[in-house]
Amino acid sequence: MFSKITIAASLALALLTGTASAEAIKVGVTPGPHAQILEKVKEVAARNGLEIEILEFSDYVVPNQALNDGELDANSFQHEPYLINQVKDRGYKIENVAWTVNFPMGVYSKKYKTFDEVPDGATIAIPNDPTNGGRALFIFADQGIIKVNPDKGLAVGPADITENPKNLNFIELDAAQLPRSLDDTDASAVNSNYAIPAGLNPATDALLREGAKAPYVNLIAVRTEDKDKEWVKQLIAAYHTDEVKSFVEETFKGAVVTAW
Repeated sequence: MFSKITIAASLALALLTGTASAEAIKVGVTPGPHAQILEKVKEVAARNGLEIEILEFSDYVVPNQALNDGELDANSFQHEPYLINQVKDRGYKIENVAWTVNFPMGVYSKKYKTFDEVPDGATIAIPNDPTNGGRALFIFADQGIIKVNPDKGLAVGPADITENPKNLNFIELDAAQLPRSLDDTDASAVNSNYAIPAGLNPATDALLREGAKAPYVNLIAVRTEDKDKEWVKQLIAAYHTDEVKSFVEETFKGAVVTAW
């Protein structure tokens, strides 16, 4: 009799604490701020019965493939233009379910303190995927340094530059390699999730910085078939807390901006 009471009490306690019904999900991120933020989200979610396993990916391509194939339950690393392009090109059945943070892209240099010092004919590295490459070019276009073909929308590349009075030589590299490219280029446009781990702060170190209204807020993506599941609501609720917002503000000092 005692053992039955003990078991019943244990089960009741587990239900109260959420451990008996806890779900476990796998979420893909890129190293750096996305991973750091999700560690805080994981801490918050665990208190409410959702266990998160974080998997880090070193590029932007694999996390969507892994999500689409069922190896992940969600990912948190990309902005909407990139997701839209991936879905269009690869036919993924995945979609945006919540906004997370914005990482203003910056243009950095180890050789020059201001962009005015960058000489004509300089070599500038930008990301080699269509959406982030276009994102980088729009930083220069917004400053009047180049002009791009307006008919191409956000997906512009070096071939779509229509005016380039400084004859800048734009080269395309894998986004993760851009911080290291600064040893060999005159300047490089670096996504902040790669810039920050390399000791670069877009708020203080960038020669040029993306405008605040740029359409590149990051998001949580899940498979379309999962979008209405309870664990998705739990994940979003854990992310969109004051605790996570305070963590982002205190940790990144304006280099990462919350979007909720």
